Amino acid sequence: MVKRILKLSVLLVLVSVSSGVFAGKPEKITLNELHDKIAAAWIGQMIGNIYGLPHENKYVEAPGPENWPYGYSKNLDKLAKYDGAFSDDDTDVEYMYLLQMQKYGPEPSYQQLREAWMYHVRDKVWLANRAALGLMHFGYTPPFTGSKELNPHWYQIDPQLINEIWAFTAPGMVKYAASKSEWAARITSDEWGVEPTIHYGAMYAAAFFESDVKKLINIGLESLPPTGRYATTVREMIALHAKYPNDWKAAWKVMADKYYVNEPDLTKTIWNANLNGACAILAMLYGEGDFQRTLDLSCAMGFDADNQAATVAGLLGIINGMKGLPANLYLPIEGWTMPFNNKYINITRHDLPDAKINDIIDQTVKAAVDLIVLKGGKVSGSAGKEVITINTDAVYNAPVEFYLGPLPKMEAGKPVDYTFYTPANQGYNWSIISGKLPNGVSFNKGRITGTPEKPGKYEVTLQLDNGKEKTTRTFNLLVRSTNIAPVADTIYANIRHLNEKVLDSCWHTFGFSLYAKDVNVINDGITGGPGSVFYSLAAKSKLPKEDYYGYGWNEPKTINSLVFNTGGMEEFGGWFTSLNVQYLNDAGKWISVGFVEINPSLPASDIVFIQPHFAEYVISFDPVTTKGIRIIGDAMIQDHWNKYTKNVSGFTSITELSVYTSY
Repeated sequence: MVKRILKLSVLLVLVSVSSGVFAGKPEKITLNELHDKIAAAWIGQMIGNIYGLPHENKYVEAPGPENWPYGYSKNLDKLAKYDGAFSDDDTDVEYMYLLQMQKYGPEPSYQQLREAWMYHVRDKVWLANRAALGLMHFGYTPPFTGSKELNPHWYQIDPQLINEIWAFTAPGMVKYAASKSEWAARITSDEWGVEPTIHYGAMYAAAFFESDVKKLINIGLESLPPTGRYATTVREMIALHAKYPNDWKAAWKVMADKYYVNEPDLTKTIWNANLNGACAILAMLYGEGDFQRTLDLSCAMGFDADNQAATVAGLLGIINGMKGLPANLYLPIEGWTMPFNNKYINITRHDLPDAKINDIIDQTVKAAVDLIVLKGGKVSGSAGKEVITINTDAVYNAPVEFYLGPLPKMEAGKPVDYTFYTPANQGYNWSIISGKLPNGVSFNKGRITGTPEKPGKYEVTLQLDNGKEKTTRTFNLLVRSTNIAPVADTIYANIRHLNEKVLDSCWHTFGFSLYAKDVNVINDGITGGPGSVFYSLAAKSKLPKEDYYGYGWNEPKTINSLVFNTGGMEEFGGWFTSLNVQYLNDAGKWISVGFVEINPSLPASDIVFIQPHFAEYVISFDPVTTKGIRIIGDAMIQDHWNKYTKNVSGFTSITELSVYTSY
């Protein structure tokens, strides 16, 4: 964790000091022009999303055919059905974010956005977004919900399709937009998985004053860590375009071979952020600023095509305003006189209101003006002739708040080095205002180090402030005794070996190298990475199933707690719907330990959308003296659309089960 945080600190510094294209030069824009460009950003995204949907995940082995224009295809009927634009994951989360900006101001906090996610996002969510949602329900806040250690889909496309709003409400403020886009991207993602979002953020903000697509790509490039994966990818796409200026398919072949065919196993998916970001760069370069051609190329590049089509179309909307959007694309239904009939119909998010598109645009313009003024800009001129002056040197400072994730894993007699902060709040003032740390452990600027001397529970209240604002929070820390699982003489499990053939036939979302072949990994001390996750997947038969995992020792042990670490979850299962603890009595029979406390509690619902990946459950009970202990419960059987996955038995996912004699 510490190494990752140091890497992220470097990334944040790079974002904050780069993007100097407009630095020191205030920009001016009329309110009418700002309104026009923001309108085109929203409507452009709606066009791209709906236009691209029929091509989503369709072109993988080869690019799409060049029988352009593709047109709306089957979605024309859907537009007619809803009598307007309809929501999808390229616009609905941004609309949700806009509502939070109305409620809390132009700089809502992670906690406020988390509450919005948990209320509005209840289904129709996948990959990094679904993983983040499950971790939110588990009790974590961003950026832990996107962290590589907890969110196994941290590298997927998700953030670059839901965060453009932070940039088109920051016109001309390239540094600000890049940093804020990264901050928001970390709700779902990590490392190079957030870099395309940074790139888009910078380009969107710059596009209010720069119309050349190639220059915009380079402006975005300046906002990226220069040696980062995506910066390298962008430079490679520029070189491919130069090598094959009239043959986009040749460039596509080289790109797809490198970033899909030969992508490392654990990050090889058609939704990979770097891969789809590369597709968008090629579409922009070969599209040469022409909206229709760029839109069709975005679809033909394949993979998660609708997402790149929406984002690129929104960018071109800002560049050219409403006059640059083909009218036949926003007036595709006979009788419509306003873009998409001035209707945005919510079909994806719980209790997200339908809206008039004009209202969405007006609310976004207000959020942009509020932010411009907040960051040192101003509005001047008479009504109807307002001119907005923008401070292009504006920087983004994250709200003062604690970020909630895994607490330090402390064992008596073992050194600990843990930080409560991440880069976004590291520079604030940290202090302990009440409570006591374990003996042997010290606190300095949000970091605890040392060697705890004895097991126990410790409560401390921390204060965080930036010199103007402050907040406090109480943390309950746990020091455990030595884990005795590694010295067990026996591992108990009802399923000891993964049925690889069954898994191979299913709709699984992780690379095969993640999965362990047998149950022996559950006491090796490793909770992530290749070979760390065991699935009790055994059969095709769809039957109720009870799973258990535990240990036996030749000599009796007195035990009062277990720690269960889950692995990655699949859309078709992986979690317990109930959980109990049993021990071997003197007669050799398994009996319940009695009252069991699980902290945090198991998810309140069995639905897939709130199941956390890589979660840790501390299971406490009255001490028992025994030669054997195990957890036991029902494995979830989850219906799934994939025909090969429908008839698979329930299974559970585990990385580690630790055993303690006291705490």
